[in-house]
Amino acid sequence: MSVDLIGFLGVVLVAYVVPGPDFLVVVRSAVEHPARGRAAALGAQAGLCVHMLAAAVGLSVIATRSPVVYDTIKLLGAAYLVYLGVRAVRAARRAARERAASLPQPPQAEAQLSGDARWRSGFTQGFFTNVLNPKAALFFLSILPQFVDGDGSMPRQIFLLGALDVLIGIVYWFALVAVAARLRALLAHPKIRHRWELTTGWLFIAIGIGVATVA
Repeated sequence: MSVDLIGFLGVVLVAYVVPGPDFLVVVRSAVEHPARGRAAALGAQAGLCVHMLAAAVGLSVIATRSPVVYDTIKLLGAAYLVYLGVRAVRAARRAARERAASLPQPPQAEAQLSGDARWRSGFTQGFFTNVLNPKAALFFLSILPQFVDGDGSMPRQIFLLGALDVLIGIVYWFALVAVAARLRALLAHPKIRHRWELTTGWLFIAIGIGVATVA
């Protein structure tokens, strides 16, 4: 079996560096709490494993060749991103109203969560953001096969390259979490945090609308 590892690694690194929904979810979670950021990263990679396994056994072929199935997954993913955005925008505006009324502000919802609840919340967001992204399935079906040996076992090679992709992603996301977590001190200022919440919220909404409307 001869696999083009150099070419594959180049494509994978570019795919991770270019920001997308996963990037925004992981960074935003890391700013809330480093543990939540790591959980979101692991959730995103778990979602990637679902696409990898589906492609390895041929299930993704059915989904991507059926316009109805593909559009359903795409719209569900878009709706989830818009939901995350609306929730962030509403939270930012609610906090702003409380400051304007000089009311004592409650602790951030994330701070009230226990360690387990924080981890579950981050993991769930990362997982669903990735698993509801049909482009991840297309990666395993259209791009990844270009780097495998046609004389070897296609499912086995997809699984091995996919596993390498997941491991690279975990390293990349954890490094990103360490960097993003340093923003927590900066975002402790209420006005800066308000702008951050609004910006990331509207970005989620914009990406969701873009996913829903793209051909």
